[in-house]
Amino acid sequence: MAFLIPPSALENQASSSLHSPPLRCNITPSDVGILKSTLLPSFSLYSTLSLATYIAAEATNRVELKDWLWPSAQVLNAWWTAIGQPMCKHDISFGAACKALLWTERVLLTCVTIWGTRLFARIACRSLSRGTDDARYDAIKKEPGFWKRAFLKIFLPEAAALSVISLPFTVPFTMGETTLPIGNDMVNIVRALGVGLFAAGFAMEAMADAQLGLHRQERTDLCRHGVWGLVRHPNYLGDTLVHFSFALLNMAGPFNPIVILGPVTNYLFLRFVGGDKEIETSQEERYKSQDPHKYGQLRQWQREKNSFWPDLRDLVNPWALAVASCGFIGVVIEEGFRGAYDM
Repeated sequence: MAFLIPPSALENQASSSLHSPPLRCNITPSDVGILKSTLLPSFSLYSTLSLATYIAAEATNRVELKDWLWPSAQVLNAWWTAIGQPMCKHDISFGAACKALLWTERVLLTCVTIWGTRLFARIACRSLSRGTDDARYDAIKKEPGFWKRAFLKIFLPEAAALSVISLPFTVPFTMGETTLPIGNDMVNIVRALGVGLFAAGFAMEAMADAQLGLHRQERTDLCRHGVWGLVRHPNYLGDTLVHFSFALLNMAGPFNPIVILGPVTNYLFLRFVGGDKEIETSQEERYKSQDPHKYGQLRQWQREKNSFWPDLRDLVNPWALAVASCGFIGVVIEEGFRGAYDM
């Protein structure tokens, strides 16, 4: 979980002299430049990509192409902000731009890349193997004039949401000083907590997708075992933990409270817009008319398990312990890489 290019031997991110790295824009927490240098560039990038995706989606009648964009655009934005912009502004090489990053920033960029690459591969493979649009979008496509309104109603709002969600991995690469001065020991602890939370969330998301895929190959009923026995939407819970880990990693480096808006927006989106609410609404409509047995399972599952956050009794479930163990393993791996580079 560490960036492959080793940090400088002189790097010490607890030192006050590194609060303003040479390639930063020196933006203070109260500076309106935070909006100018993060939200507006992000929205410009995402809206442009969303327009291209909308054109392709309309041409193929596949709304789900916007789901391909969700993780890939975030990874692209993180790399452009952290590496691409310094290369263009300061006329430096890729390697020099990488070396200018603090260790925690390398960890953050690596985590975003790992998360986004896996999720993109998952979405793309599922879409290609299915060959048709996601069932969630079949109903809305039947609305008269759907494609005429889709860009302003669906694609562009998601671009705006992504601009806020991306704050934890755009702000730290553009601001010049920290608002959370903490000692070197505390920096290591906070970074370890962030890495552990990322590893646990990433593991839960990956386990949920893998278990669901295997279940659908063998059976046609609802998947309610493994991490799916903890909550009804463990993949979304894992994704939420991952995004909160990005904000937590910020606290071990250049930090601005505005980054908290990122994971909060992602959580609200997954809970009330395009996540579990959308999924279960679609499932209830389809199962009720097409598969009464599955509909009965869903209703029973809704009574037995929470949608998003597990009950306290579920925290002792072996799968919950397995997820927590993955978080610990992630911390050990990151510490191992950092120790090797510091030698």
